[in-house]
Amino acid sequence: MQNFSASPREMVASLWRHRSLIYASAKREVLGRYRGSFMGILWSFFNPLFMLAVYTFVFSEVFKARWNAASDSKTEFALVLFAGLIVFNLFAESVNRAPTLILSNVNYVKKVVFPLELLPVVTLLSALYHALISLLVWLVAYMVFFGLPHTSALYLPLILLPFVLFIMGLSWALASLGVFLRDVGQFIGVVVTTLMFLSPIFYPATALPESYRRLLFLNPLTPVIELSREVLYWGKPPDFEILAIYWIATAAIAWLGFAWFQKTRKGFADVL
Repeated sequence: MQNFSASPREMVASLWRHRSLIYASAKREVLGRYRGSFMGILWSFFNPLFMLAVYTFVFSEVFKARWNAASDSKTEFALVLFAGLIVFNLFAESVNRAPTLILSNVNYVKKVVFPLELLPVVTLLSALYHALISLLVWLVAYMVFFGLPHTSALYLPLILLPFVLFIMGLSWALASLGVFLRDVGQFIGVVVTTLMFLSPIFYPATALPESYRRLLFLNPLTPVIELSREVLYWGKPPDFEILAIYWIATAAIAWLGFAWFQKTRKGFADVL
């Protein structure tokens, strides 16, 4: 039986070695989603705009939510909310699909020699494409209402890259677990929905009492949401101490997820 290396070096080498395949698969993934529709890939622009409008109306008009007690601006609320949603949607789109990736590609396991570790990466790149489109929509909206974005927005890649590592590691682990435990997909759907409301997306972290605020920051989405808002909307540089810890933690999670996937993939064919 073939042994698959689980070293950090192999994790990076595999992505580089199959970069052309990753690009082609991710492109097919994105285009395939809109194939046959009238507006095609333009839906990737309209979907975030529609969701932004719905969430803004519900929370600012129905629930009368305000991000800043001193400000009654619906534009501010919309942009701050949307920045959090971009981060969450990137996470949700990748993680929700992860448990069924191997199950929905059985032929790659049994009949084709295919680098299975690429499947979560392709899904992540598809989600990242939509996140970048949403970010472009956010930047255009900011320029229309407030002018040029803050220069601190240039720090955003330093925040999103470790977040991508975190999602990748989690997706590798869930893709493997989903083969052996079919309930994982149902469970993850509930967890992701719960995390949406336990993350500071629709409300600021400061709205919670100090004791609960500490629990909020145990949520892995909270740091990246807060840091993204700081650099995008509030014009503040990120807390580099928190960012350094986040980089180290997410790199470790990425490798652990990859290692688990590599160690368990030998049993995929037997279960499927």
